[in-house]
Amino acid sequence: MSEPGSTSAVSMRDVQQLIARKDEIEAQIKAYYDVLEDQKNIGMEETLVDREGYPRADIDIYQVRTARHNIICLQNDHKSIMKEIEEALHNLHARDKDKRQRDEAEAKVEALQCNQTLPDAFAKVDAVTPGSPASMCGLQVGDEIIAFGSVNTNNFQTLQNIATVVQHSEGVSAHVKGLLLPQGKLIY
Repeated sequence: MSEPGSTSAVSMRDVQQLIARKDEIEAQIKAYYDVLEDQKNIGMEETLVDREGYPRADIDIYQVRTARHNIICLQNDHKSIMKEIEEALHNLHARDKDKRQRDEAEAKVEALQCNQTLPDAFAKVDAVTPGSPASMCGLQVGDEIIAFGSVNTNNFQTLQNIATVVQHSEGVSAHVKGLLLPQGKLIY
């Protein structure tokens, strides 16, 4: 685990380890309280001397003082580990919140891109010859063409426009934009 207050990435495993350590400390504190209870239920505040100022003979003074000392030390450790757990949980949740916000922003951008209006198609593919350049680039029957080389929906008049582009593009690749309607994908 890193230093308290550091901003390094905290994993769920780190938090679980801190919680396990906290549980160990709490078990030790309980064990020392059990020692005090065994000593005539002396507790943390009861006096260790009798009315005359002598050490009480009915309890083990050394054991009580040791238990009290250890309880105080462990309570300080407990406060410290609780602060570490709090910071680790805060960092973990902040990181998750940041990730969720980034994911939501990306989803919104993607949704906006999907909702962009596309130009109307000027042609629909009704046949694709196997092994042809159109087939090799993934063109399929039913695809709608929105651009073929320099021909697009704004300047398309007849299929002769496409034939002209094909004649001038022999041996050169032509840019085709098609809209695959069944899957809703844009093919470049």
